[in-house]
Amino acid sequence: MITSQQMRAARALLGIDQRRLAELAGLSLPTIQRMEASEGQVRGVVDTLVKVISALEAAGIELIGENAPSMGAGRGVRLKEGAGAEARRHVPSVLFDQAAPANGGEMAQDATK
Repeated sequence: MITSQQMRAARALLGIDQRRLAELAGLSLPTIQRMEASEGQVRGVVDTLVKVISALEAAGIELIGENAPSMGAGRGVRLKEGAGAEARRHVPSVLFDQAAPANGGEMAQDATK
């Protein structure tokens, strides 16, 4: 139905915190915290899951299921298939990685961090 990763990503896209999501869904903050702390698909009372999904969709989020096409026209992100820890290593970006990597292939440290 929805994963904890989708919940966190949806909040990030909306620019809201857990407290605000709880308010929008009519749930308690500890409920949202518990849901987001779970691994993979969020387990819980169906009514609670529906409240969260409805709140996110009402705020403009399109939740995309596994292997489902997106019907939206706006911007968004989608996790690539097999994106485990190994797949999440740095992949060069045309927009952000203008300079060649320093130190024999290792990424140069960002001075703003």
